[in-house]
Amino acid sequence: MAKMVRTTCAFCSEGEAGSVMYIATERNIAAHQDCLLFSSGFVESEDHNPENLEIRFDVSSVLKELRRGKRLVCNFCRKKGATVGCEERACRRSYHFFCALCDDAAVETDEVNGVYRVFCPKHDPGNRTNHYDAANKKRRRTLTSPTITEEMSTEETAEENHLQILKRKNNRHKVRIDFVRKCKQAGLLDDIFEEMLDTLHLAQEKLMDDNTSETEYEETVMALFDCGLFENILTNIYSGTEEKIQKLLENRKRLDHKIELLQDLKEAILPTPENTASTSSTVSE
Repeated sequence: MAKMVRTTCAFCSEGEAGSVMYIATERNIAAHQDCLLFSSGFVESEDHNPENLEIRFDVSSVLKELRRGKRLVCNFCRKKGATVGCEERACRRSYHFFCALCDDAAVETDEVNGVYRVFCPKHDPGNRTNHYDAANKKRRRTLTSPTITEEMSTEETAEENHLQILKRKNNRHKVRIDFVRKCKQAGLLDDIFEEMLDTLHLAQEKLMDDNTSETEYEETVMALFDCGLFENILTNIYSGTEEKIQKLLENRKRLDHKIELLQDLKEAILPTPENTASTSSTVSE
């Protein structure tokens, strides 16, 4: 079985984890090691030898994962090819690996046991290995024996990178807000919302149609959950349903109480058939 060949980026500094790549020249494929390791539907070759990193990935497995990614939209850049999914089972968020880093997703790495996991910011378990840049520093530490000064420098760098990520996210939010305001000024908001409604109606038709292919159905469901609006609506419906259930239960209690009172009143006012028969026989005598 054809294998991917390990190489490194000529421009990255020596030992940089992100510089490791695997290529298959005959299929014109090149992939970052981390993009492969963190892809949710991808596994290392069965005959992988940790002591021989030159042979680590099967070409056929890489092609299969690429095909899977063609129908997955990235939660960050909104483009397809997002093979890195959040490890929370109920979460539908998927990323390209480096988009996950930009979105400050939690990265967990256990090279000894071959565990490479990503959690979206919403489902960060709090026990992440560290942020991406700090994770890279950890890998570099396995190659060298840093001094105390180097460790302090690593922590400072990780903190700086974390601040940069937050800054990028804030800038991204400002850009989006400014863009919507410009659309409003240009009189485009109505057209945008009409297009959104058309898209939602199309999604509804696909989900209601029994002839919709499994791929289209999956893409439609994931798109609805990825946009966040669908999930928020479901949450509101759930909370509203709970309130209705509580009100109905309270009404049922009141009705049950009224029924009991009426039953008591009925028994007190109306004589039973046995009593009626007894009274009739007494009168006839």
